[in-house]
Amino acid sequence: MIKVLIVDDSAVVRNIFSKELSKDPAIEVVGSAPDPYIARDKIVKLKPDVITLDIEMPRMDGITFLKKLMQYYPLPVIVISSLTPEGGKLALDAIDEGALEVMCKPGRSYTVGDMSVELIEKIKAVAKVKVLKQKKEITVRSPVKIHSMEKTTNKVVAIGASTGGTQALQNVLCSMPATGPGIVVVQHMPEHFTSAFAGRLNSLCAMDVSEAKNGDTVTPGKVLIAPGNYHLTIERSGAVYHVKVNQGPLINRHRPSVDILFQSVARYVGKNAIGVIMTGMGNDGAEGLKEMKECGALTIAQDERSSVVFGMPKEAIKLGCVDYVMPLDKISKKILNCI
Repeated sequence: MIKVLIVDDSAVVRNIFSKELSKDPAIEVVGSAPDPYIARDKIVKLKPDVITLDIEMPRMDGITFLKKLMQYYPLPVIVISSLTPEGGKLALDAIDEGALEVMCKPGRSYTVGDMSVELIEKIKAVAKVKVLKQKKEITVRSPVKIHSMEKTTNKVVAIGASTGGTQALQNVLCSMPATGPGIVVVQHMPEHFTSAFAGRLNSLCAMDVSEAKNGDTVTPGKVLIAPGNYHLTIERSGAVYHVKVNQGPLINRHRPSVDILFQSVARYVGKNAIGVIMTGMGNDGAEGLKEMKECGALTIAQDERSSVVFGMPKEAIKLGCVDYVMPLDKISKKILNCI
């Protein structure tokens, strides 16, 4: 049984989450708290396995509370944030401080029905994670940017990630030089959150990182992140690779979907591609990586030891479509050695 503590200043939200989570026989909601001070006492008393945490609360904000929690009593935390640009920025701050996942609060754009199944799955996934005190040792390359050629037949790198992926992507992308290969990324994140995520990476990486827009070209020195709630695909016109974004149906309950990106890369880039699947729950990306492999692409999966959740890489490995299984800190070097 997974014990969950809900921390949110809204009584309505606490009641909704308690009701929805209690529907699953594997989850026990052991309590709730309207602010971090009450949460602190309940954590000591109830010893929950997972916390859902609002980050905009009275008396103490969620980020400050999270810092203290990870210092004295680290455990899996899922951040529940408002669906706004500011909410996205705060959620990324929370991940930097040790939160494992971010989700949107129910509202006009995101109903309780939409989020309850996903929240339950995320709780089950992160409950297995052993959370340690955070060590921030990110190497930041020179911020000098380059303007790459618009026409290219260079390698294209496609990366897919979910739970734990924001930190994993930061590790890989911050290790790439300004002249690194064109990279397209699907990270499972809500709308607005990906814009803040791309901006954060752009400030840290030597490559230019941005949220993808229709018609953006995929060239050396550029990283394109799929917008939250939009699928990302790649196409080719002559020697030019460019991307499209669309709001097609959910695939594997995700939009953006790693499978959608990988399948388009298989179709239009073929053996000129490198596919990378990293930490995340579920199986999104496994079938797409298989298609990439069948079309001649080189494929890489993050290993179990360095994955926060060894779901997506595991499923790809089971399909027999992975050339290299390796720890997170070796992936960028392998990519550069293969271009």
